[in-house]
This record gives sequence, C-alpha cells and structure tokens, in this order.
Amino acid sequence: MKTTALLVLEDGTVLTGRSCGAEGETSGEAVFNTSMTGYQEVLTDPSYKAQLVAMTYPQIGNYGITADDNESRQPFLSGFVVRELCRRPSNWQSVESVDFFLRKHGIPAIEGVDTRALTLRLRDKGALRAVLSTRDLDPRSMLKKARLVPSMAGQDLARLVTCAEKYHWTEGLRETAKPLHVVVYDFGVKFGILRCLAAMGCRATIVPAATSAEEVLALKPDGVLLSNGPGDPEPVTYAVESIKRLADRRVPIFGICLGHQLLGLALGGKTFKLKFGHHGANHPVLELATKKVEITAQNHGFCVDLASLPKEVRTTHVNLNDGTSEGLAHSQLPVFSVQYHPEASAGPHDSRYLFARFRDLMLLRKEAPSQC
Repeated sequence: MKTTALLVLEDGTVLTGRSCGAEGETSGEAVFNTSMTGYQEVLTDPSYKAQLVAMTYPQIGNYGITADDNESRQPFLSGFVVRELCRRPSNWQSVESVDFFLRKHGIPAIEGVDTRALTLRLRDKGALRAVLSTRDLDPRSMLKKARLVPSMAGQDLARLVTCAEKYHWTEGLRETAKPLHVVVYDFGVKFGILRCLAAMGCRATIVPAATSAEEVLALKPDGVLLSNGPGDPEPVTYAVESIKRLADRRVPIFGICLGHQLLGLALGGKTFKLKFGHHGANHPVLELATKKVEITAQNHGFCVDLASLPKEVRTTHVNLNDGTSEGLAHSQLPVFSVQYHPEASAGPHDSRYLFARFRDLMLLRKEAPSQC
C-alpha cells in the first residue's frame, strides 16, 4: 500500500498524492522545471538547495539513475514533485530507479498530483513557499508551516553547499601543449562545468566559497571561474569583495549563473528576485553581437538588473522570453559572465563555445599580459 503525501503552498493550495521518495516532511520554495530529460542532473544540482522542484514533463524516471550523470556529491534539493514516477526504468546504463535514489538520500517526493495546475499556479503567483509531508496530513497545520518557511530572498545558501576544503579535478583531463590552471570558486559548482574545463586541458583547483582573493592569487591561476549556486547573491558579500580584488588585478574571470550575479554586483550593478525564476533546458537567449539565438539550460531565481550596470559594463546576452540579463562583459577588464549554464548538463550544448572564449582570454593574458 502506497503512503499518502500532502503538498501545501503558502497561498492555501493543497495537493494530495502518493509518496515516491523518502517518508517524512520537508519545506522550501516551490519552483517548476520545464526539462523533458535530465532529471538526474536536476536532482543533483546544488542550485536547487532549499527548493521543492516540480517537473512539468509528466513521466519521470524512465531511464533510471546512471553512475556518471550526477552533478554533485549528493542531491541538495528539499523535495521532488512529479505527475508519474517510473519504477522500472529501461536503460542498460541504469544502476537504480529514481524512487530508490530518493529514498537512499532522504529526499521526500510526491507523485499523482496535477503538475500542470501546480505550474500554472506558480507561473501566475510566482514561486511559493511550500511544505511536503507524509506525516502531517492536516491541511491547516501544513499551511501554517508553509507560511513560516524562510523566504529565499536574503539567504546565503552558497555556504551550505560549497566544498569544505580545496581539491583538484582531474577526471577527463586532456593533455595540451599549453596547460592552463583555473581556480574555481565553488558556490555550488556542477561537475559538468569541471568536465568542460578538463576537456580543454585546464587543470582545475576548486576552492570554498569564502576563499579570499589573496589565497586564490597565491595559487597562481591563469583564470578564475565563478560557479553556479543557490540562493540570493546579495548576502554573499565575502565573494563580491574577493571578485573585486581579482578583477582589479586583471585576472581573467568567467562567471556562470550565481557567478554571473556576483560579478554583476562586484562591477557595481544590482540584482533582484524573479517572479518564478528560469528553470529548464529550453530557454532562448540572444547573443547581441552576432544576433544568434542559443537554446540554453537555466536554473536561477535572481537576476542582474540591466539598468543598474555602469557604462563600462555591456550586456552581451538577453533572454528572449522576458528580456532579462543573460550575459555581461567589462569593456576594460578581462571578465565576462552568463546567467545560463554553458556546460548544459544534460543539454542542449549550444553555448559550450563560451569555455573556449574563456580559454582564449587566459591564453591572451599568459602570452601578452599587458593586453588584458
């Protein structure tokens, strides 16, 4: 007999379904993801810390869980919401089912709910605080709990997902005639980013989020990558100060997702919370210089305010759905960033050229430091 589960939103919405993960109770901000595949990458993306993720695609788990597709050391999301979860995956690479994976990692999940109605509610009202439980099935009690869940705004979640100490990434490292050393700030870095660096022949040293600029410079990097991560960028003041000092030293910097927002703050801009965020693998982005449209993978709830950027910072990419910031670059410093995920695990891969752009920027500084 399957266990009943209840999902209650702060606006009073009550969804009754069946437990398909760990039993218990969890809370967080409810968001929806529009990806049709890549649920394992969603489950293991640290950027979903403190969030309940609803998948808009109706059937999840068809190809199971594989050994090589995790994007971090563990799942960080608070809970998972699906229309139907497949318990008998068909895939020669599958090592376990999604429900087993969720139970193993203690992640509560619910199925059998109308995810279309939930998505429309979140689209119209914005991301909402929510509670998911198999223990408390009283809607009134659950509603009180949902309204006590902390807002995502003002939370520094990068501290909760970052690595405890620095480490080196060597998986898939390609030998190259001009090896480059990249220091990666781990605000919740996805393994796909590290794999892309390794594929270009870059040695990566991953450091905790609170690492000072002086400590990074002591590692003698050819460039610094600011990773993705969860939460509000404004409270991450320690990282903003480090980025300012590194930019002043003209170190090539590439920011991704939260790293983009932090770079925007370091260059004098402001950020704001989006109504329901961008979460999925099908967001169209325009590169202003070439007029090319990229289909991108995204996962963020905050954004750089375009109007707040100083004149030295130009917008390089914009979101074609809502016109928000998707990329920036400084006119005098060797720094640039994008709001979306160029590593795009599990896809699409339209934007991987940005890693080559970062490599070329590092090579230029290495060969002709005065030009950067």
